Amino acid sequence: MSAATKEKLLEGALRTLVEQGIAKASARTIAATAGVGQGLIFYHFGSVEELLAAACRYGAEQRVARYRDRLAGLGSLTELLEFARAMHAEEREAGHVAVLGQLLAAGQNSPALAAATAAGLGLWIEELEAVLTRLLAATPLDGFADPAGLARATAASFVGIELYEAVDPQGAGRAFDALEQLAGLAAVLEGLGPLSQRAVRHGLRRGTRT
Repeated sequence: MSAATKEKLLEGALRTLVEQGIAKASARTIAATAGVGQGLIFYHFGSVEELLAAACRYGAEQRVARYRDRLAGLGSLTELLEFARAMHAEEREAGHVAVLGQLLAAGQNSPALAAATAAGLGLWIEELEAVLTRLLAATPLDGFADPAGLARATAASFVGIELYEAVDPQGAGRAFDALEQLAGLAAVLEGLGPLSQRAVRHGLRRGTRT
């Protein structure tokens, strides 16, 4: 019963964030959404803030699990960008993009929410690093591009585009288009023959030495 109640509270907190926003995420509204008494929030989590932090981590785990198989099935950097655009649209439609923006803003004044948001983004970065490591291995960029750094840069870019879209949807679309152009360049590199790929690697080595 305790585990089931905690899950109800986590789901209720997430639904409250999506449907009403963080400003209205009080003990009363979360408890009403979850269908439980307010006292259970403080019994299980200690405070509304700690419940929201736990819900942030819980929600990120759910979202990553939802897309894990699709990420594992990607075969190129171009497919990765196509996936990112589709996932962005799905997450925006479900209200999770708006929630992320609110959590990032609230985290400026709440260490608990900041840590939880960072942990949630860390789950995405872990998945992206695994995908990028696998995909870059098939290109001349293998050994020159840092998958861990690229995963963090990709996550940061995705967050930035999500926030930017609220004020300039057309600009956010152009940002995705620019990323797809880079993916197209990577596809060209993937299609090069062995001799051409060795030439590219040689040029990259010279560039990194200088």
